[in-house]
Amino acid sequence: MNTARPAARRLLSSPQTMHAAVMSSFPKLLPTDTPASGGPRVLWRLDHTTRAEIVLHIVSPDRPDLTHLVEQAGWPAAAAADPADPGWQSRPYAPLLDRLSTGAHWAFRLTANPVHHARRKDDEPTKRTAHITPGHQMGWLLKRQETCGFRVLEKPDTKRLLPDGTTHTKQPHHGDRYELTVHNPRPLAFNKHHTTPPQTGRRPPVTLLTVTFDGRLEVTDPQALRRAMTQGIGKAKAYGCGLLTLAPLRSTGAEK
Repeated sequence: MNTARPAARRLLSSPQTMHAAVMSSFPKLLPTDTPASGGPRVLWRLDHTTRAEIVLHIVSPDRPDLTHLVEQAGWPAAAAADPADPGWQSRPYAPLLDRLSTGAHWAFRLTANPVHHARRKDDEPTKRTAHITPGHQMGWLLKRQETCGFRVLEKPDTKRLLPDGTTHTKQPHHGDRYELTVHNPRPLAFNKHHTTPPQTGRRPPVTLLTVTFDGRLEVTDPQALRRAMTQGIGKAKAYGCGLLTLAPLRSTGAEK
């Protein structure tokens, strides 16, 4: 993403606008073809790889055509000068998914919207609420690791600051026990646009809190992990959350 361009800044400021741009990358996909209606699941994520570089990742059943995004928010002149490089790269996902095997270790990244349902008073209905503290955010992911087909690796005792890897408070922090970090918390607020006839009155903006998890995992159920990688984890998938990606670990002689 060329952050010097106004169109790029507009896309980056609104997950709703970015979602619409991503979904427009599939010529055969209609606006009504949503996962709720049986349409394909398209996942996307923005990675701030450096202070000045932002990369858009997309996982989809079909190959995308990102010409419009390059023209609006990329480097179209550079893409036009090299026909072999249209400004984005597409690769088949199946070879990676097929490599997943029980016991294999991988590095992973996930941007997610960790939430829980809570009520302030006993007579009130539960309300979806964001987890605020890193300890609770890590706990949210750890509760989902089994159903998602992986286990977050634990640090060896020699690398832990505390014997059991947790603090002894009312809000335990799991960060010293697991090969897991949580960073880049981003509170987001944006207006949700509708293609259906607008409702009367002004609707409140959509608010989200997203965080990014980096860590190491062991595959426990390859089929469940493939499902998590193609269907996403957690809520707010349309707004850049839920995409789990893997990378090979650096060889240390002890990794699988």
